[in-house]
Amino acid sequence: MPDSLIPKLDAPIVLVHGLCGYDRIVAFGRTLKDYFPGIREKLEASGNRVLVPRLSCTRGVEAQAGELKRFILRRVPTGPVHLIGHSLGGLDSRFMISKLDMADRVRSLTTVGTPHRGSPVADWGVRRFGRLVAPFFQALGISYQAFVDLTSAVCRRFNETVPDVPGVRYFSVAGVCEIQWVGSEWRFPHGIVSRAEGPNDGVVSVASATWGEHTDVWSGDHLNLVNWPNRHARKCGLWDSLAPDYGRIVRRIAESSRWDDR
Repeated sequence: MPDSLIPKLDAPIVLVHGLCGYDRIVAFGRTLKDYFPGIREKLEASGNRVLVPRLSCTRGVEAQAGELKRFILRRVPTGPVHLIGHSLGGLDSRFMISKLDMADRVRSLTTVGTPHRGSPVADWGVRRFGRLVAPFFQALGISYQAFVDLTSAVCRRFNETVPDVPGVRYFSVAGVCEIQWVGSEWRFPHGIVSRAEGPNDGVVSVASATWGEHTDVWSGDHLNLVNWPNRHARKCGLWDSLAPDYGRIVRRIAESSRWDDR
């Protein structure tokens, strides 16, 4: 979508990263890696104010939701925001809206590749390695609660106790990565999710990522959804940036806001 066709929203957009995420990695004043490569710039080009917090890597949803709230209150002291949360960031956002008195500050939440119903990969990992890994994390003083919070059982309880809030618009994006584009790093987890829940992005199934009043399904693996290139597709000359797709997210948000104002 050309920049000229991306609406300028009347409220800032907050991009919320997922598990083990970050905003930007910078060295000597130069950005080495952006968690949302090209997306921030694409949305800013049409006049939108875009913010990206840096939350803890592996703390649980409740803790990270608190960090997200503090970030928003610091950077946007008054007025509403729109949230776009990738993976665990979508759960962090849902918890913040519903449980941390932020419903009146959030107009919309679009989750991208978020395991609303958990991930079979988290189930598999916690079941097989939980007892081995937990003491290691504890010895280092590092939380591993985020991994537990992504399991199916915990997400089931989460959905029972963290309801969507009336007045906030909820949308979602799910990913499907065809087997020929699945990289070696995703092949094993992709198989686990395929056998358990069907089409998926290598970690999260379409069924688990579907949430809210509308769900888009994009082609790509879990990180392709935030515009990390698919190296197999790029080698074949078939990779296209997904940053323009975020323009369509913003257009849907703008259209829903106009409908709400009628």
